[in-house]
Amino acid sequence: MLHDRFSVWSVRLAMITVLLAMSSASVAASLDELRERGGIRIAVANEVPYGYLDAEGQARGAGPEVAQHLIDRLELGEIEWVETDFGELIAGLRAGEFDMAAAEMAILPERCELILYSEPNTTYGEGLLVRAGNPLELNAFDTFADRNDYRVAVMAGADQREILMALGVPEVKLVTITRNEEAIEVIVNGEADAYAATGLTVTALDEASQEVEAAMDFVDPVLDGEEVRSWGGFAFGPDAEALRDAINEALLDFKPTQAWEQILIDSGFSQEDVLNSFKYPTERLCRR
Repeated sequence: MLHDRFSVWSVRLAMITVLLAMSSASVAASLDELRERGGIRIAVANEVPYGYLDAEGQARGAGPEVAQHLIDRLELGEIEWVETDFGELIAGLRAGEFDMAAAEMAILPERCELILYSEPNTTYGEGLLVRAGNPLELNAFDTFADRNDYRVAVMAGADQREILMALGVPEVKLVTITRNEEAIEVIVNGEADAYAATGLTVTALDEASQEVEAAMDFVDPVLDGEEVRSWGGFAFGPDAEALRDAINEALLDFKPTQAWEQILIDSGFSQEDVLNSFKYPTERLCRR
């Protein structure tokens, strides 16, 4: 079960929950208040192709482009895009720094204890970024459990840390970064031998630099007999049920359309990813 896989993540999030509960969470704006305000604040973690701001400051990627359609349909006004680190998304939602996140954050039981999720918008597998030519011949997460001399980078707040630790990789071998683009530098500088991230993130970084590449013949991690795959959705603060429900209704109407599918395909998702996004409802993902 996914819940059992990430026991370390569970303990950490339980501690976060206690700390956050000690502070007063801001009250989410109602739909009417958002319309009265004339807009909605939506966070992105600047991850290609999930959600990012381009050179002109325009929001791009599977999350923002679908979100734009949903916000237009709900007539919630203009979108103020808020760029933040991935590891700050949950805290920012709980503190009311933004109303929604369009970062395709994986729906995990432990996160469901802290925030609300829409139904899945995307699904994606894992990948590994390595130095160009892959001189160490790395192609699997569990390699870092077997070799004491190899180090692997992970992004703060991302579930790759828990996947690796569940595979037996000691925490001392993990190098934490705050943004995906830092992965290229830590690999080139020798601070880490690889970067564990989603397959789409790894592909985007491969295309961004000739000094790194996506590991060929990557072996998908398997935990408890199941191949690891994530389902991403829009995220909201714990008291934003009305907004979550409205987004869900609009999303479920939009997903069966060619326009929604084209957004995902244009963002680099495969036809298999598109079909698998319908596989599980959020309720089930939150209790796996």
